[in-house]
Amino acid sequence: MSSNYVIGLDFGSSSVRALLVDAANGRELAEQSFDYPHGRYGVILDKKNPNLARQHPADYLLGIKRTIRGVLNKALQTRGFSRDRVIGIGVDTTGSTPMPVDTAGTPLVMLPKFRNNRAALAWLWKDHTSHVEAAEITELGRMMRPHYMAKIGGRYSSEWFWAKILHCARTSPEVFEAAATWVELADFVPAQLTGNVRPEQIRRGVCAAGHKALFSHEWGGYADDEFLGKLDPRLVKVRGSLPSQVFNVSAMAGRLTSTWAAKLGLTENIPVAIGAFDCHLGAIGAGISDNTLVKIMGTSTCDIMVAPIDKGLTDIPGLCGIVPESVLPGYFGLEAGQSAVGDIFDWFVNRIAPGGHIGSYESLTRIAGKLKPGASGLLALDWHNGNRTVLVDQRLTGAILGLTLYSTPAEIYRSLIEATAFGSRVIMERLEEYGVRCERVINCGGIAAKNPLIMQIYADVLGRPISISRSSQTCALGSAIAAAVVSGVHSNFSEAIASMTGVQKQAYKPKPSHVAVYNRLYRQYRVLHDAFGAGEGEIAGVMKNLLIIRDEVRQ
Repeated sequence: MSSNYVIGLDFGSSSVRALLVDAANGRELAEQSFDYPHGRYGVILDKKNPNLARQHPADYLLGIKRTIRGVLNKALQTRGFSRDRVIGIGVDTTGSTPMPVDTAGTPLVMLPKFRNNRAALAWLWKDHTSHVEAAEITELGRMMRPHYMAKIGGRYSSEWFWAKILHCARTSPEVFEAAATWVELADFVPAQLTGNVRPEQIRRGVCAAGHKALFSHEWGGYADDEFLGKLDPRLVKVRGSLPSQVFNVSAMAGRLTSTWAAKLGLTENIPVAIGAFDCHLGAIGAGISDNTLVKIMGTSTCDIMVAPIDKGLTDIPGLCGIVPESVLPGYFGLEAGQSAVGDIFDWFVNRIAPGGHIGSYESLTRIAGKLKPGASGLLALDWHNGNRTVLVDQRLTGAILGLTLYSTPAEIYRSLIEATAFGSRVIMERLEEYGVRCERVINCGGIAAKNPLIMQIYADVLGRPISISRSSQTCALGSAIAAAVVSGVHSNFSEAIASMTGVQKQAYKPKPSHVAVYNRLYRQYRVLHDAFGAGEGEIAGVMKNLLIIRDEVRQ
């Protein structure tokens, strides 16, 4: 009996990947990646402004074509495969990554007038230029709409939708005025594939809207005109361009157009699922269920849990949102995470550590693995790209305490790994403090699959067994699962997850002797965490004062 296949598209921070999957059992036939050609590793930067991080929408469109055609060509080598058996496409992306578009749905940077204007690009999730605006949204929200803030952990982030748009209005008014609306990347890609590109046609996902754009059915949709107008009257125009209805990933964004079908070599009119953020669909690809913490580990880390809607759930301070059906239908989606993890390791290994064999990942990992917990006397803070959870403050920075003239690169490297694990424990403890039990941890992503040392340290620090997702492409697999559901192969996500996901046989168990030392180190980490991130007085202001001085000097 012939199989049916689905494709998951995973748009990351530096590349896009397509995964071709057997819709019945999750067997992965082929994958293909494409590195974004613009900028440095796909990110357009500004030497004068280290907070800026943008991407070119043309890279996304080219990536769709290159990756899907790539997996189809590879799969043709598999006996029994044919292109006409591909019956659906799912999409996950980074976020919040919004972009300004005109009335035809064309990204402004693709118009001659804005070709060289960085404000007309897609504003990547890790663009922190809007930290001032985020603070203003938080302050006004606490005064005018405290229920808005309660659903997003109490503080709005510079990584999110409205802060970026407000910053654009103030710093690039010509771009802001030309935009008919702003579209999240997670909504942009399905809209392109289905031809529903005009602002009024785009079907937007609850994942992006609920976690990053102050959308909730409790208050009738997106943030109201009075609130946005108080921030800046120009935002009311943007609010008017947004729909009153959003959709979860069990819904279709539309069907593949004949134009895209011809470009890709697929059958037209196959369903395209509503898009969502990579970590949310990654949690599905990892096999998420009640009381399971899924950690999608990459340049940053996103932590996802779900809780049944019918049981209710209290608001949790510091989370990136508690949104009905942002992950699975019938469940609250809980999002947390760390703004830099893999990025920290990459920064140290490739930019700071001595060159040659000493500075390679392999040698540093080998030497660091021989060290005992606590032996270096080092303790680090993992805020090199700000703190996403639970402090929600992108103006915090990294630190290493305990350095001596005898500190080695491997010791520093291990202290940075431990810092990210401690940051993860802060998040887990916040969830459990508010009644969301974490009985099981599933890690996924390149770091989880490739670095046993990091996984063992996480198991020791968290005090939980850690499983590794069977798939090395869980985000793309989650998107493929969404495609399998909207295509009707599986009647619901529970059935699809049971059939299409799994974990590796090897698991990492906490080592009691390591756990004891890490518990002591973690208490010291919390002292630093609270002093610099949540305290008051001179110490709490040091990191931000350094940034103020830096920015003044650079300007």
